[in-house]
Amino acid sequence: MANVPTPHIKAKMGEIAEKILMPGDPLRAKFIAENYLSDAVCVNDTRNMLGFTGNYKGSKVTVMGSGMGVSSIGIYSYELFNFYEAETIIRIGTAGALVPQVQPRDVIIAQGACHDTNVDRQYGLPGTYAPIADFGLVKRAYELATEKNIKAHVGNVLTGEVYYDASNSLSAWSKMGVLAVEMEAAALYMNAAAAGKKALCICTVTNNPLTGTEDITPEEREKTLTDMITIALDA
Repeated sequence: MANVPTPHIKAKMGEIAEKILMPGDPLRAKFIAENYLSDAVCVNDTRNMLGFTGNYKGSKVTVMGSGMGVSSIGIYSYELFNFYEAETIIRIGTAGALVPQVQPRDVIIAQGACHDTNVDRQYGLPGTYAPIADFGLVKRAYELATEKNIKAHVGNVLTGEVYYDASNSLSAWSKMGVLAVEMEAAALYMNAAAAGKKALCICTVTNNPLTGTEDITPEEREKTLTDMITIALDA
């Protein structure tokens, strides 16, 4: 199709905003578009990875699903940064707490993203790369959380390659002060760095896999997701 740069996103050039919010769930993208954006238009439904572009407080914003894991967000964020000229991608999702001071319903602003993946090997670096967020986005997100009286923590997260971890390695990351575990931030941060763009991951905490704390209720999840979405939109 003319003016469509990739086989995974059917949006034409100009239909994707410079600022993009990426929840993992494409239906979450649809929810955000319907409830937070004005004049939202669906610009992608390839593989049902829904994407919408609309307006928020006078600015053009795209919200699009990323899927789960580094492979999925790696493909989509790479294409958005390099083929659609996106400047900023903010991942919004959920995470499991790894330290006692982080509790369900809190918000995590991921300053850095440890990982147990091989994603950084593609760059041929003579060492270990440390994926970090854009400092301006981190600073702005924390300021917004403070203004909105939202309990937010800034620090390291772990981007895990697997959801069901047979090695039970999370306690080791906890001892290093890693705040929470999720599955996408490191790949997003590396793609942003390689492209010279900006990225941030903001997560709401749903449980603690180390202590067995149960997931928060659907009602609580909606409330905390609302907090996270408003921070990301205003950042």
